[in-house]
Order: sequence, then structure tokens, then C-alpha cells
Amino acid sequence: MTGEKPANSSVTAEIDLASIITGNEQRDAHIRSADFFEVETYPKMTFRSTGVREDGDDYILDGELTLKGVTKTVPLRLELNGFAEDPYGGTRAGFTATTEINRGDFNVSFNAPMQNGGVVVSDKVNIHLEIEAVLAS
Repeated sequence: MTGEKPANSSVTAEIDLASIITGNEQRDAHIRSADFFEVETYPKMTFRSTGVREDGDDYILDGELTLKGVTKTVPLRLELNGFAEDPYGGTRAGFTATTEINRGDFNVSFNAPMQNGGVVVSDKVNIHLEIEAVLAS
């Protein structure tokens, strides 16, 4: 829900993990398996904001991310891209949101060693969102 000021806003987002498509059917099936998201047991990932605070010209959207039955506090850095009138008489706001999580914190722990050392999948996951919201009237 958007408020007159970004700090008066809140958000709840739900992502159907079965909808993830990487362009490779074998990889998609693996991502949905127990090695990664375990979609049959945990079909959704959710984010629920708990507050918004100013940080210079940007904002921090504090919230709780739930993935594979684990809920952790995750702050999203928000950049306000602006406001515009839409063709339906409403006002829209654009945001860019970014954060980084450790997938191990959410029990996503699959790793396969590479022949020359290291592992196939990084523990760090960078999240980048482009968001369009309609101001509540």
C-alpha cells in the first residue's frame, strides 16, 4: 500500500516459486527440487514490510523474507525513481529495490564442487527489483 509519503507505505509480496523460468528445463526442475527451493513443500516465497526509513536520498524498506519455512529480517534499499499521473486518473510511483542475502540462511545449501576447485553456486544472492506502485486514495 502506498502512502502520500514513501515512509507511510507498506508492501506484501508473494512469489510462486514454481513460476521461476531460467530458459533451461533441466535447471528449472533442479531449482524446484529439494536441493534448492523444495517447491512441493514450500511453494511460495513471501516478503512483508515492517517499516520504511529515510537513508539520505533513498529509503530502506525493512521487512521479513520467508523462504523454505525460514523467516529472516531483510532490508531492501529503495531508490525513488519518481511519481507520474497514469491514464486512469491515479498516481504511480517507481522504485528500484536491491539487497543481498545468504542462501544458506534460508536452508538453500546445495553445492557441487568444480573440478578445478571452488563450488558451482555462490552463497551470496543479489536481489534487484523494479517496482511500480499505485498510490492509495
